[in-house]
Formats: sequence, structure tokens, C-alpha cells
Amino acid sequence: MGALMLQGTGSDVGKSVLVAGLCRAFANRGLSVRPFKPQNMSNNAAVTADGGEIGRAQATQAIACRVEPSVDMNPVLLKPQGDRTSQLIVRGQVRGTLAAARWREGREGLLVDVLDSFERLSTGCDLVVVEGAGSPAEINLRAGDIANMGFARAAEVPVILVGDIDRGGVIAAIVGTRTVIDPADAAMIHGFLVNKFRGDPALFNDGYRAIEARSGWRGYGVVPWLADAVRLPSEDAVILERPSASAQRRVTIACPITPRIANFDDLDPLRLEPGVALVMVPPGTPIPDVDMIVLAGSKATIPDLAFVRAQGWDIDIRAHHRRGKPVLGLCGGYQMLGRSIADPDGIEGPAGRVDGLGLLDIDTFLTGSKTLERVRGRAQGAAFEGYEMHMGATTGPATTRPIGHRADGSPEGATSADGLVSGSYVHGLLALAEQRAAWLARLGVAASGPDHGASIDAALDAIAATLERHVDLDALLALSERAGHRERD
Repeated sequence: MGALMLQGTGSDVGKSVLVAGLCRAFANRGLSVRPFKPQNMSNNAAVTADGGEIGRAQATQAIACRVEPSVDMNPVLLKPQGDRTSQLIVRGQVRGTLAAARWREGREGLLVDVLDSFERLSTGCDLVVVEGAGSPAEINLRAGDIANMGFARAAEVPVILVGDIDRGGVIAAIVGTRTVIDPADAAMIHGFLVNKFRGDPALFNDGYRAIEARSGWRGYGVVPWLADAVRLPSEDAVILERPSASAQRRVTIACPITPRIANFDDLDPLRLEPGVALVMVPPGTPIPDVDMIVLAGSKATIPDLAFVRAQGWDIDIRAHHRRGKPVLGLCGGYQMLGRSIADPDGIEGPAGRVDGLGLLDIDTFLTGSKTLERVRGRAQGAAFEGYEMHMGATTGPATTRPIGHRADGSPEGATSADGLVSGSYVHGLLALAEQRAAWLARLGVAASGPDHGASIDAALDAIAATLERHVDLDALLALSERAGHRERD
């Protein structure tokens, strides 16, 4: 087994995409590859076949490896549900809720879980490509670290540092990292990649050599701007490079951005449809007059519902409904559309009950148990497949008008009596082209995009091909084998 870790000079330098691209590139070479991220923080997650949850990026990276996602690929997942609290997921299962101060004190104890998962994942494969979190230059967070150098040194995995030239200052970012980190940590870094270069990479030759000379690390390549990355599922933030409205886009769909919006990659299939303009509505902006409103998932439904009201979006949604236009709620958004949400045990915050938006005749009762399962079935005469990931249960008269049925015959979701308001617990509901076409047909537009899975697969192949041209993959593979030799020694 070999292993290689990508760490960044900061957040959002493109580590997740590069790991996915490397996984696909090495898999295309015939290697058995696995992705790994010791610790992730994201409210976009995916359900594994064994009923656990991991970060969405690691699920995408598993697709890049052409293997099933496993809880061992992301053993520690933090899902923010308040300004200073997060739900702690360890090996796919909820282990409790942590305040920020408690996390910093207790994370070191999770290194055992991380290393156990890494060992299990490594068994029987040729290569593990590891993704760090944030940056090793955040030396104020070094004590007890399990996400970057704490893991790399414990597992003896060589590190490549990734810098983002698009944001500027990449020379200072890479050389500065060498300057501020502990010498023993710096010894784990064997080289660097410059990411997100727009234009002719030859124009950066002098800068590239300056980084090598000042850091003492060798460069492994300059990666151009990866336009195909926009087709991969979103994880850390709502993608800024969204298609804008144009004459060719016949319908507009809006989704308000709540503070704890989750699994917003559910909207990616719509965003990539040529006939659809997807508008992500930021706070402080009214929901415009559009053809359809989608309420996405939420990590904290009751606080996000309060935010919807504070923004006046509840008024906009009701006005949209009165104009005879459809509304779709997914998971937390489904719960918001009902008559009430009860949280007697304070799962999401203070215990209590709140009124919903009242557009669906349903009530939701939150409990400590979490539903985590993959589902498939048919709705509106078309197939769907995805997964459920939610707390509590929803009941009420509207559930007797489900949007469809799962493969086992059980009903899924709910529909209002006028047929305009729908809700579903299925993440990935719109991923299959046939199902997406059924929803868009209601808006008078034909879907022309492929199944979202096929789009992701094509994007991964395109990214891998670019890395083959611009990165010294042979040298990276040789470097990764050092980890395997150390383990055998």
C-alpha cells in the first residue's frame, strides 16, 4: 500500500477536486485507489451502503476510484448546526453534539478512530489519496490536530502542499507555510502543486522556480483552471460559478440560502440543465418572481425556519403559491412547509414547537434517532434513487398524497391538495434525468441533461486527463510508495 496526502495553504484551494482527479487518474492506470479525509466539516453529506454518513467530497472521490463509499473514508465529520456547536459523526454515526471549545479539547482522542479507519481502508488497495482540512499553517490549531500534520506524522504519510494562484499571493502562501510550521512538520512536505492557473502555465516559470528555491521543495506541476469541476457536487459553499439567466434559459428556479443550508448539491442537476437558470437567493434579498421555488435541506430546521421568516421569505413563498406556481421542499425544506415542527428533546436547540409555513398538511416530530438509508423508487411515473438523512418523522393528511413510492411500496413524501406544493425526504431526487424531466415538464421545459451520475463521471475523466498532462503523476506515485515501504519496514 502507498499513500499520499494533499494539504493546502488555506481553505478552498481546490484540494477536494485535486484528490478526486488524482483518484480517477490513478484508477485509470489500473490501480486500486481509495480516498481518505481524517476530519471534515460540512453539512453536505452522503449515505454509505452500510448506513453511515460521510462528507459529500469523499463520496465523490469514491466515485472517482470506482468503488462504493465507506465510512472509513471520512471517519470524523463535523456538521455545524449553530454558531458554536456541531454534530459529531464518528465512523458514520452520531456521537453527540460538541461546542467549539470542547472540540478543541477532545479531538486528539479521535486520532485512534482516524488511524483505525486509515488502516482498514488501506488493506488490500494499492494507493490511498488523503485530503487535509484547512491548512497546516494554522499553527494556533496544531496541538491535538488530526486533520493535517497530526495525522500525516502519526501515519507517516508524505505530503504535497497545494497553493491557489487564482486568489493571488501563491508564492508567499507556499513559502510562508514553510516558514511558520514546525520543522518536523515541514519535513513531511515533499513538494507543492500550484492550482487554478488561468492562461499559459509557462508564464509562471519564474515564480515556480522561486518557490522551489525559497522553500526547498520541488514542484510537481501547475494545474490549470479546471472548468469541469463545476460539474462535481458542491460541498463547502454554494458554487459561485452558476449559469446566469439568458434567452436560452426558459425557466428560473430559486432557492433561498439559509444559515444552515445542507445537501444543497441536490440542486446541482438543475443548475446544469441548459433550460434552467438556478438563482441562489442570499440573505437580505427578496425571492424574485420565478417559475419554481425549492427549499433545500437544513442541519437545523427550526432555526433556519425562523431565519426564513426574519428575511420575509415566508411572505414571498406564499405569494408565489398564490400565483399558482410550484414549491418543492427537500428534507429540512419539506419539514418547513408543514403545519408544525416539534422538538421536545431539544435536538436542534431549545425544546419546543413552532408553526411551519402551513403549505402542506403535515406535522414533523424530531427525535434523537437518525434515518440514514439509500432509497429508490418511482414518482410521477419516473424512477428516482437517492438517500434519506434526517432526524424525526413526518405525518399528516398530505402524506396520503405522496409524490411517489419507494421500491418496497412505501409512500414517499407529500403533496398539497392543489398539487402545487410537494415535499420529499429523498436527497438526490432530481439526479436521474427521467425524474428531473418529470418535474421540469410541469414548468413547460424539457430536460436535456444526462443522469447526474454520468455527468459527474465524465467530469472526473476530464479532470484526470488534465492532471495527466500537467502534473508529474509518476513522481507522485513514487513518492506515495515511500509510505508503503515504511510500513513494511
